[in-house]
Amino acid sequence: MTYQFKETLLYVENLSVAYDDTVIIKDISLTEKDVVRTAKENTGQIIAFVGRSGRGKSTFFKALTGLVQPNTGKILIKDFASQEANAAKPVKEGDIGFVDQKYTLFRHKTVYQTLKFALRKTTISETEKEAKIKEYTNKWGLDKCIDKYPNELSGGQRQRTAIIEQLFSSDKFIVMDEPFSGLDVGNIEEVKKSFDLLSDMSEFNTVLFSTHDIELAIELAQVIYVIGYPTINGEKKNYGTIVAKYDLREMELAWKDHCEDHIKLYKEITHQMMIS
Repeated sequence: MTYQFKETLLYVENLSVAYDDTVIIKDISLTEKDVVRTAKENTGQIIAFVGRSGRGKSTFFKALTGLVQPNTGKILIKDFASQEANAAKPVKEGDIGFVDQKYTLFRHKTVYQTLKFALRKTTISETEKEAKIKEYTNKWGLDKCIDKYPNELSGGQRQRTAIIEQLFSSDKFIVMDEPFSGLDVGNIEEVKKSFDLLSDMSEFNTVLFSTHDIELAIELAQVIYVIGYPTINGEKKNYGTIVAKYDLREMELAWKDHCEDHIKLYKEITHQMMIS
């Protein structure tokens, strides 16, 4: 599959987070660029983070979304409001959407009210807001439940509402913490559809998600990062960092039907997780 790397969308350098005197994550650096595929008009970025429990994935996501302040390092994202090429800005809370495992929504707001509230800080007119809500609810299959409350929605409908809510306030970046955790087969398929919708909407849309399911990571992501405890000079540290990166595009495994090489990659990632 022919593709090109374009401008940088996300840049993380030397990130560390500590609570009191306990270092949770340290020395995390990564760069993710816009990817353009010649055979497809829009190709968003889907990036997976895998690792054993307690290795700092959730802390990393909180830092990435501005919910906790890092002790060291910087996080930059593309500044879509600027006309300058490669314009970047430090991330702050609200710049990157965060969808938690429970797809938390306002209990007292309908789907329509939730999405309208998410657009409150935008400068678009009321007419444009109504059109945007209609466009997204139609595209995401929520048009029939726009007047329903969260307790009247299925798990898949709640998740899609939560994603659109975050897209309305954060534009191109979505972080999803364990979106497949505890779901049955049907709801897993719903989440996969949401990933497809996000990717197809804009080449700049960037989804970062964590999962314990390596098979799903390989199926959905173009890049997989393993977060674990590093071994330095023969000593295993007790903080999380990126211990391995697998770029499925460079390995010619992205956007490709399941094959023997995917099985080999599964075994390699599993081994990497177990030793870190």
